[in-house]
Amino acid sequence: MYLSALWGFGRLLWRQHRQLLLGLLLGFVGPWCVFIKVAQEVWEDQGFFGDQALLELLHRTGSPGQDAVALWMARAGGTLWTPVVEAAVLGGLLLARQRRAALFFLLSVGGAGALNLLAKLLLARARPALWMSIAPETTYSFPSGHAMGAAALALTLGVLLWPTRARWVAVAVGTAWALLMGWSRMYLGVHFPSDVLAGWVGSVGWVGGMHLLFDRSALNLRQLWRDTRTYWLARRG
Repeated sequence: MYLSALWGFGRLLWRQHRQLLLGLLLGFVGPWCVFIKVAQEVWEDQGFFGDQALLELLHRTGSPGQDAVALWMARAGGTLWTPVVEAAVLGGLLLARQRRAALFFLLSVGGAGALNLLAKLLLARARPALWMSIAPETTYSFPSGHAMGAAALALTLGVLLWPTRARWVAVAVGTAWALLMGWSRMYLGVHFPSDVLAGWVGSVGWVGGMHLLFDRSALNLRQLWRDTRTYWLARRG
């Protein structure tokens, strides 16, 4: 009887809150589950099997052209372009009097950066030391700040531009930017693949959570809770 009630409850929620449940699963719960799993592996076993092998493969297949691209990405994702772009977007939103969007942008991008610093301090993972990198780093390795920042910026801009005709351009450019940034960190030998993966999914989980709160989804969450409570009270009655 309990399984039948649980199945009926699941069907009811799926019919009434399908979009919200999918958003929670793909944009919040799923990414955080992956992030926590990767963090656990780093904490217990120093990362995933294959972390070192993939770095060595990228290093063996390197070239001067790839060196140049990776170096440019390192600078762009650090202090060269990313802070300028973020400041310009935030300033533009404020000038347009889009205060809610500006707050969403600030909390999404800034919050992802703060989360990255916190995770680095908690796990204190050492950088790879397989070869002498042409762009060495001295801070902790997990998760990748460049990958996390690139993904957070791309996702946040994608959310803001989604109601416009530029949404697919934002998705394509943002995805390419985040993937290229992750590749560059591994190619330079300053991050393990697990660092980059955690940076990506951490940003998805964080920005997804912010989107759920700012896109009036908090009201939907309250309705979801009311429907859940009403269903089980009726079953008990």
